[in-house]
Amino acid sequence: MVTPLTEAGEVSEPSVRRLVESLRSEVTGLMPALSTGEGWKLSDRQWHEVVAYTVRHADGLPVLAGVQSPTTEEVIARAKEAQALGVAAIAVTTPFSPDLTQEEIYEHYRAIREAVPVPLFVYNEKALSGNQIELDTLVRVCALPGVVGIKESSGSAEFTRKLVAAVPEIPVFEGWENLLHEVTGPGGVAGFIGPLANLEPGLANAMLAQPSERRQREIDATCERYGLFNDDWYRHLKKELHRRGVIDTDAVVEEAG
Repeated sequence: MVTPLTEAGEVSEPSVRRLVESLRSEVTGLMPALSTGEGWKLSDRQWHEVVAYTVRHADGLPVLAGVQSPTTEEVIARAKEAQALGVAAIAVTTPFSPDLTQEEIYEHYRAIREAVPVPLFVYNEKALSGNQIELDTLVRVCALPGVVGIKESSGSAEFTRKLVAAVPEIPVFEGWENLLHEVTGPGGVAGFIGPLANLEPGLANAMLAQPSERRQREIDATCERYGLFNDDWYRHLKKELHRRGVIDTDAVVEEAG
């Protein structure tokens, strides 16, 4: 989910409610404050508000709160707050450092699981954290108690297929729209978590139900039309959601809080 803001930079609860209502019939969960929600830039107050408002208006849908903080200690603090707000799970990146070893990555997730008894989604990405989780490390992390899923945004369909095969007991969700056709179907990913779902969740669902090259072309064209392949994809998402009247403004978080 995007993080809807007022012109003053506060999280707009009416916009969060309308966004949830626009998605409810097509999604199986809500994930505020992750990358599309500008999670790494949100102030403590903005992060708290968007998670709290999403939980308040979820009406039975599970809320998986994104936690994108640079250190393990900061992740644990927000994870405890998320648990207090009543989330179903947290979705967590690795610490922000290109120099992390794979053992340090494993210890990051182990420390979170020991400190906070809330189910955990592993967010496998490199663009923000600066590091990539290797397959063997992901398998080790998935063996920790309470790891319930993976948002797989490595950008490699080959890696995604290997991951699905390596952890059959853990659902893997594709995070890149342009790779859906390559990773869906029998033995493929369990679902999709990505920007497109803010605008056209039914299109992603159709691909998951009946994958085809034609649907992939439609998805690619839709993403191009809405600017979802741009570096500031969340800005373009907000412009379209604002145009549709779903959110009050297309304001983005300009600075980290």
